[in-house]
Amino acid sequence: MSATNVENLEVPGATLHYEVSGQGPVLLLICGGPTDAAIYGGLAAALAENYTVVRYDPRGNSRSNLTGTPTDQEIEVYSDDAHRLLAALGDTPAFVVGSSGGALVGLDLAARHPEQVQTLIAHEPPAMELLTDSQRWRDHFQDVHDTYRKDGVGPAMGKFIAGVEEPDGPQAGAPAPQAAPPGPEMGPPDPEMMEMMGRMAANAEFFLGHVMVPFSRFVPDADALKAASTRVVLAAGEASKGTPIHQAGVVLADRVGSEIVDFPGDHQGFLTHSPQFAEQVHKVLTAGQ
Repeated sequence: MSATNVENLEVPGATLHYEVSGQGPVLLLICGGPTDAAIYGGLAAALAENYTVVRYDPRGNSRSNLTGTPTDQEIEVYSDDAHRLLAALGDTPAFVVGSSGGALVGLDLAARHPEQVQTLIAHEPPAMELLTDSQRWRDHFQDVHDTYRKDGVGPAMGKFIAGVEEPDGPQAGAPAPQAAPPGPEMGPPDPEMMEMMGRMAANAEFFLGHVMVPFSRFVPDADALKAASTRVVLAAGEASKGTPIHQAGVVLADRVGSEIVDFPGDHQGFLTHSPQFAEQVHKVLTAGQ
């Protein structure tokens, strides 16, 4: 297994914790929600043979501490963090993979700093503002936020997950999600995952209180992405078809003029099907080379 170097980068308002492993062209992994770099442990290990894999804790999560009082967050600030991190790693355009909220960050990075991103794989970005019933989603995320303020993390996260994973997409007759192809038996979490799970409670507080609502209202700049030199690939989980997030990806791909590529598993396929997911990442990144 490739050795991992742990580093820190000072950025305006925060200190970013990031980890580097492997060798080859830079591949930046951007996570979403209340997770951190550890969520990509299996994926990073599978990709390190061909890439210099960089993964980091988003500001406010885990070891990427804010330098001031937490306030509502903006995706543009998060993509600026990714921009500064890539600049610290060199001046050659990198590959970027972002999942969920991390995919939204990657889309904004590619729109505003296309010279830094050779190819972006945006895995299931929750661009719910693109859906025909976007008001329903605004109401849902506001309800989750209000539930967090009133009842705490547990009930709020329950509502959040139930909402985004429901199979009834915004359009009548949407197909039900398909069953995921079986992946390898995951077994008990490794020490890195166990440590992350211990950090998740504090991360969930920050996510529900300051990240979820503003991120859920973000609209990717389709015109900038269409004009950018970056190749943008929308990744859809094979088991996510028919879900609202999948449908949002279809709409976004059409607006950007991007291709949609199936990836193993569902919204967390990078975790549950890490080797197969990594294989598909490598296949997409090397296509046409």
